Amino acid sequence: MKTKLTLTVHKSAYDAAKRYSRRTGKSISQIFEEWFEKIESGDIKSEKQRSAARLLKTLELSRSVKILDDKSSINEHVRRKFV
Repeated sequence: MKTKLTLTVHKSAYDAAKRYSRRTGKSISQIFEEWFEKIESGDIKSEKQRSAARLLKTLELSRSVKILDDKSSINEHVRRKFV
């Protein structure tokens, strides 16, 4: 069931919401709902957590990074050290 909600916000917040709405192709109502769903699920993270997540994503997409399990890492280290 949908319920109508009227909000009072500063003009700058309204303008920013409209720009974001146009850019994402989502209605302000949909953006509002998604934002509160994220808050409730605990998905909102600090700036440091978001930065770390972006870095990890970049590393995962990088072809030069090879992710090894522990055993492979140990074997690789021993091979480099003694060969």
